[in-house]
Amino acid sequence: MATAVRISEELVDEAKKYGRIDHRSLAGQIEHWARMGKCAEENPDLPYSLIKEILIGLDELDQGGKTEYTFG
Repeated sequence: MATAVRISEELVDEAKKYGRIDHRSLAGQIEHWARMGKCAEENPDLPYSLIKEILIGLDELDQGGKTEYTFG
């Protein structure tokens, strides 16, 4: 369910700019930032790049992109 939220024009402008770079909608970019920020707060010792890779991996699992890992 969508909820309307007031945010500053400055944040909207930044989200539009970054959203264009990553081909996300305005809402999609803000949701991405919120998800990344939540993960960063929950895992303060993890770098941004690792959090991003984990979220990509989880999305791939959700999309059926499972592959078996072969050791060695």
